[in-house]
Amino acid sequence: MNDASTRPAPQRPAPKPGILTIAPYVGGKSKIEGVAEPIKLSSNENPLGCSEAARKAYFEAVERLHIYPEGRASKLRDAVAETFGLEPERLVFGNGSDEIFALINQCYLESGDVMVTGQYGFLAYRISAKANQAEIRFAPEPDLRVDVDAILALVDEKTKVVYISNPSNPTGSWNSGEEIRRLHAGLPERVLLVIDEAYAEYVTEPDWETALPLARDAKNLVVTRTFSKIHGLAGLRIGFGYAPLEVAEAIDRIRLPFNNSIPAQEAGVAALSDDEHQKKSRQLVREWLPRLTQAIRGMGFEVFPSAGNFVLVRFPQEGKGAKAADDFLHSRGLIVRPVGGYGLTDCLRITVGTPEQNGVLLDALQAFADS
Repeated sequence: MNDASTRPAPQRPAPKPGILTIAPYVGGKSKIEGVAEPIKLSSNENPLGCSEAARKAYFEAVERLHIYPEGRASKLRDAVAETFGLEPERLVFGNGSDEIFALINQCYLESGDVMVTGQYGFLAYRISAKANQAEIRFAPEPDLRVDVDAILALVDEKTKVVYISNPSNPTGSWNSGEEIRRLHAGLPERVLLVIDEAYAEYVTEPDWETALPLARDAKNLVVTRTFSKIHGLAGLRIGFGYAPLEVAEAIDRIRLPFNNSIPAQEAGVAALSDDEHQKKSRQLVREWLPRLTQAIRGMGFEVFPSAGNFVLVRFPQEGKGAKAADDFLHSRGLIVRPVGGYGLTDCLRITVGTPEQNGVLLDALQAFADS
């Protein structure tokens, strides 16, 4: 008899169905055995670090480590609202953008629901969606960029959330403002569209537009930003989303009450006001992104167009594939990012570093090409 009531009870705690099938997120490496200070170009961090103003605010906050943070992050909320011209009550704050994605999925996805994203969509979207037992559908990206029609073709009555990155990680591709408006207009109002703009501050492409103005009057659009990239505060984990008020209120019902520390909030406020540091950080990328692209292409490797602070490089498989390139760079003390987890097994993602770091990288890649 196979009746469930006759089955033996589990002998140990068991996670709910699907959890153990989720591949955990693996961040970019930070160490090379035997190398004391490797050059880390694997996580799209700001090689200039954070601003002096943010660092000063962080250290001054040490005097308040014995008290809880202000739960609504009101000082940071007001600073973000003023900087971007947004309504403060429609902002949600997370321990990085990743937490906002997880909270959205927890609020809006359950078993039987569908989440749609691009073929190379950021891994964090799918991890928490699967944790909520949703089905994930991937729209093909034959040219490594989000195809609006391919996304819309996968949306049906079960679809609850759609995610896209703009610019996209790990490909570096972007979608125009017109494409984003067309995607939003093509979705049913019951489907929540989440646009991840983690790399927005680096974009120079004239057809790109932030979706923040579009979100102002939309009932089903969330735009997220992070302090981890341009502001150099990846270690403090600060992200925010601009959402319809009803969505923001739903997220705040399940958000942990003290998810942004006092030092993080204070450093974030200071970072927003440091225009000079942001200018220097943008200028570094604007100068070196095209230089890296041209130089690496000149070595015979394919480099995809990027609107972020990184390049995606494809390596041929005939003895000089991505694994061989990664190993060679390790031997020269360089850490870059394999992206096999996205299915891009022949590619490496490389962050724009300082001029000195970029010089070491190019010398190493040339030596690999010549080997």
